[in-house]
Amino acid sequence: MDESVVVSPDWLATRLEDPDVAVVDVRDAWEYDGIGHVPGAVNVPFDSYRNETGPDPGTLPGREAFEELLGEVGIEPEDTIVAYDDTHGVFAARFLLTARAYGHEDARLLDGDFSAWNRERETDTETPTVEPTAYAADPFSFDGSPLIDRAGVEAALEGDAVLVDTRDPEEYAEAHLPGAVRLDWRAAVDDETRRLKPTDELEALFDDRGITRDREIVLYCNTARRISHTYAVLAALGYETVSVYEGSLTEWLAADGEIETGSTA
Repeated sequence: MDESVVVSPDWLATRLEDPDVAVVDVRDAWEYDGIGHVPGAVNVPFDSYRNETGPDPGTLPGREAFEELLGEVGIEPEDTIVAYDDTHGVFAARFLLTARAYGHEDARLLDGDFSAWNRERETDTETPTVEPTAYAADPFSFDGSPLIDRAGVEAALEGDAVLVDTRDPEEYAEAHLPGAVRLDWRAAVDDETRRLKPTDELEALFDDRGITRDREIVLYCNTARRISHTYAVLAALGYETVSVYEGSLTEWLAADGEIETGSTA
């Protein structure tokens, strides 16, 4: 796994005192305060960085809103961000993708979630004291971003790209993009350890569905949450041509895009 994308609990445990490493807990505030958190972690709840009516596409919160969120918890643009949740990483992966969309170069996902960390490592209930910063994000642009728009998806459909639907079988059967293969995002997670499966198992999982390194890969779900986790896994494995359809099926259906139905592939 590429540690510039996904880091192990051991990696994080040795860096908790590093002032340049910002640990971000994206659970609800009551979980962060009441259940405990990784020592030194700050709380940026999932709902705070998603906004379907914001000025930027899909569920991006908007540049100014994101700047305010990170500034309030003392994060600098140069910091190494490590995000986690308690849902196998799917909400934390969305934070990673959002941070990258606004130009934060070093945003990573903790392999495993809070429950996995809590099994073997110390937790804390004290909120750390932070000095607010004047965080400055880049304006959002699809250029140079892992995110693509509807026009990008239409172009991919005309080529040899593989479209990957990361939703449940019932959702896929009801409506999916033409030719899309289904890959439940949870298939990458070991239910017992709550961490990612071994590299060889992950690569076999992707290869079995035609998700190969020589093809353009376009991910979608409903509102760009579940695809964030699959994006992080593929990026950590070194897949280079992976795009995330930010509008996902919600936007596609609203624009009367072509769909297929049936099958629970």
